[in-house]
Amino acid sequence: MKIAVLGGGHGAYAAAADLTEQGHEVRHWRRNSAELSPVIKLLDEKGSRDVRVRAEKRIEDAVGEVELILLPGPATAQMDIARAMAPHVKDGQVVFLPPGTFGSYAMAQVVKPKLLWAETGTLPWLARKRGPSEVAITIRAVRLPTGVFPFSKQDEAISVIRKAFPAVHPCGNALSGALMNAGPIIHPPLILMNAGPLEASNNYDIHSEGTQPAVRAVADRLDAERIAVREALGFGAPHYPLKDHYTSDRWMYGDAHKKLVKSGDWREPVPLREHRYMTEDVVFGLAFLVSVARWARVPTPIAEGLLAVAGGILGKDLTQGERTLRALGLADLSREELFKRL
Repeated sequence: MKIAVLGGGHGAYAAAADLTEQGHEVRHWRRNSAELSPVIKLLDEKGSRDVRVRAEKRIEDAVGEVELILLPGPATAQMDIARAMAPHVKDGQVVFLPPGTFGSYAMAQVVKPKLLWAETGTLPWLARKRGPSEVAITIRAVRLPTGVFPFSKQDEAISVIRKAFPAVHPCGNALSGALMNAGPIIHPPLILMNAGPLEASNNYDIHSEGTQPAVRAVADRLDAERIAVREALGFGAPHYPLKDHYTSDRWMYGDAHKKLVKSGDWREPVPLREHRYMTEDVVFGLAFLVSVARWARVPTPIAEGLLAVAGGILGKDLTQGERTLRALGLADLSREELFKRL
């Protein structure tokens, strides 16, 4: 299958190398074209090898004529990329955001061709770049719950995405897909409750020594709030509760936490105010969750509290962010109106 991979982060490099090696015809584009590399060094359970990737300096050469457009970049980059791709895409192409933070709906508002948008709960890989053109994959996802916008095109979109990601399964509309996003559940407690050590040290792994019982307890309560919101909106199980990530093989990556810690790739500097765990998973993801909870009238004291603490660190009211139902023009709709819109 012809696939465009858009982005320059961990997930994009893992996608470009892994999908190319699987035999797909991949076109890799990133906004900073000077940093593109035609060869990516891929490291995984098979060892280390060089993968030659088709690197495109122009986005029109990447997205034209492809069946699937993969955008594994952060939510903070989505609208910029949406504007860049808008003149060059055509009706019927599928865009997959792993994960999306409701970007499937937000991006569709600025891209006029009728695309099929989909988003899932996590990246298909636990991956980290170890250099400008080197990426390590620790584990691949085995379950990818995916929501589709418009929901009427669910079967068509899922069938295309499954050609590249067999682990994909439908979970409803785009809002359901957005409420599967694990980042705003795992990462806010980790960075906010470890803020002191993160600011004091560049050699601190929040997934290892930072994941203590007190942090886990808060994350589990936060996840219970996410599930309560899903249930209030009528979205059924499986909800992929976060506790399964730590205690079983039933989560999206299977039994992954021990492998994540053992890899050592997450022992890295985490600049508190600039790291994507803050700029994406709190400012976009957690703010989105809180906005949906308020709209659905579901109490979420943990989410609200964490968002307020983050707002204190950043010096702004994060409930007024750009990825909230209010900012997207959806806050005054009834449930029936919103689901019809989706």
